Amino acid sequence: MRTIILHKHFEKRYSRLSQKVKELFKKRRNIFIDDPTSPILSVHTLHGEYGDCLSFNVTGDIRVVYKEIKKDIFVFIDIGTHSELYS
Repeated sequence: MRTIILHKHFEKRYSRLSQKVKELFKKRRNIFIDDPTSPILSVHTLHGEYGDCLSFNVTGDIRVVYKEIKKDIFVFIDIGTHSELYS
């Protein structure tokens, strides 16, 4: 069983999202729980500020930044548009 921990920064940004994006996130989160390497998620490693993290796509522009802290235990660190996260 995979466990997801929500960082307080993630929770704050998530609360500001539209209901539509929240629903899309929930669908992607469920895919992530079933298979964190699913091609649908477009998982990729990050560099710079988030160098020890990975990211997956919720929509074409909305991303979730996360890292695995132990086997099957993940922390969702941030969520937002590409420019919000990486600029």
